[in-house]
Amino acid sequence: MRCEQLFEGKYGREPEDICFAPYRICPIGAHSDHNLGKITGFAIDKGIHIAYSVTKNGVIEMTSLPFPKRAQWHINEIGEKTGDWADYLRGATWALSKEHVLSYGICGVIEGSLPIGGLSSSAAVILAFLSALCRVNNIHLTDQELINIAFDGEKNYVGVNVGTLDQSCEVLGKKDHLLYLDCRDDSYELIPTNPAMKPYKIAVFFSGLEHSLAGSKYNMRVDELRAGVYALQALSGMEYGKFNQANARDVSWDIYQTYKARLPVPWMRRCEHWYTEFQRVEAGAEAWRRGDLEEYGRLSFKSGWSSIHNWESGAPEQIRLYEIMRETDGIYGGRFSGAGFKGCCIALVDPEKIDAIEENVRKKYLAAFPEMELKYSFHVCDSADGVRA
Repeated sequence: MRCEQLFEGKYGREPEDICFAPYRICPIGAHSDHNLGKITGFAIDKGIHIAYSVTKNGVIEMTSLPFPKRAQWHINEIGEKTGDWADYLRGATWALSKEHVLSYGICGVIEGSLPIGGLSSSAAVILAFLSALCRVNNIHLTDQELINIAFDGEKNYVGVNVGTLDQSCEVLGKKDHLLYLDCRDDSYELIPTNPAMKPYKIAVFFSGLEHSLAGSKYNMRVDELRAGVYALQALSGMEYGKFNQANARDVSWDIYQTYKARLPVPWMRRCEHWYTEFQRVEAGAEAWRRGDLEEYGRLSFKSGWSSIHNWESGAPEQIRLYEIMRETDGIYGGRFSGAGFKGCCIALVDPEKIDAIEENVRKKYLAAFPEMELKYSFHVCDSADGVRA
């Protein structure tokens, strides 16, 4: 791995250890976790590696392959966020130090095995980093503690309105199992792949889109959903508290159906996505349980449609990729992955048709966006076990 080589070149010795955290996919359950919905997802066998060694003086010094700037801080002097890639690691240090005494830092080099965008690389970086920092400080976290600390760092330090979907998939995931998670109480089930299910692989289509002006709309979409829920509580006579305490999970489908016509259209659309996605997740879990891959895939395609038309996310490149996937033989289902404003689409595909799928999608996509010739990429993955601290 390049991270090992760069570590040796930088520090003149081999790293003491290497931590790995997988990326994740969520075929059904997008834009749901931040309002205590349900999700289904997998950890995959591609992710983040960190080659590292302990620093006895408490300094943290990190380098990431995609970024030229080295980041450095002390475990007891983390400081404010600076707006760079290392804020996620500063946030992780901040969140861990609130719960545990840190005595040692680390120096390390970070390497991702796929392009950045759409597979929750931010959560994977945080989790791999936390795993390393816990090891050198002899801290042993439960799975739920690891999820909570990673979530705390990203939401309350970095300031992204995430739920626990990403961290949960990347920690709780188990190879050849579908994670079915209730974000209200963190209860979950790992549903094994039914022996009667058709074989499948996980395909990742990177659009080549690295930046999108729409990216800043992620937090706004969450606020629009919450505004709709807040209004539904008031319209129906429910008791309600502070705005940021409003959650769609606390307002029933029946109340939404009764009062949705009185909501501003954007708020209604965000609520429409959340409520119908909740239903798709429950139906998808049952489809997976009985081995009905076609139905699970169909629901994933419907999830993607709702993200475009109700959540109103997706750059033109992603939308075209999604449309091509729906037209391509051998793809059971798929959708955008990640916040939905840049990055990739994911799909469950027939292993025997991978070559034809790759050729068809690439040809049609580059016909629409020829400027992405050198940036578009296709990858095949499998489900995997989650990270352990």
